[in-house]
Amino acid sequence: MKKIRILIVDDHEVVRKGLALVLRQEADIEIIGEAETGEEAIVKVQALKPDLVMLDWKMPGMDGVTAARAIRQHVPTVRILVLSGAPVEDDVLDSLEKGVDGFVHKAISPASLALAIRVVASGQPYLSPQVTQSLIARAQQGYIREDVSLTNRELEVLQLMATPATYRQIGTQLNVSEETVRTHVKNILTKLKQPNRTQAVIVGLRAHLISFN
Repeated sequence: MKKIRILIVDDHEVVRKGLALVLRQEADIEIIGEAETGEEAIVKVQALKPDLVMLDWKMPGMDGVTAARAIRQHVPTVRILVLSGAPVEDDVLDSLEKGVDGFVHKAISPASLALAIRVVASGQPYLSPQVTQSLIARAQQGYIREDVSLTNRELEVLQLMATPATYRQIGTQLNVSEETVRTHVKNILTKLKQPNRTQAVIVGLRAHLISFN
């Protein structure tokens, strides 16, 4: 079994140790290192080449979002999951639009955290329910619908792209193959002029193409 190699970054040692203790219970997750600051994280990412970095949002000096951008410049392939104990704010939502792969609250359950890690490590974004609700609220702040034309099937796929479902799971729900789903996703990204799933979902929310009930 190929394990997901993780670097944990948090300025509180007890949080780092607690996260490591919880995640070491998962057979497919390996903690390869810890860092106390954003600056230390940048150095360790280059040395250890983790699959995923778990970053605290609020840290002294370089915060998690700034560290994420710097890490991406040095190791573009690493996946980044931001954790926070504070309410979602606009700068975090902006970070999702600029390349952070996922965002969860520290109050998340161990099972949900492991799920978030697996989803992000697989190359897909993960938005916790709190982030999703904030995106919905921001999407309702007067954004004008983009001049796009998605088919009914593409709208169904885009709606499911806003959930943690994998492309295979989306295919199962729609009774189509994973390859067909990927084709729909490619068409959606092209029509919405977005580079990835997260940005497409944000545009879809803003343009009222999709919604959450």
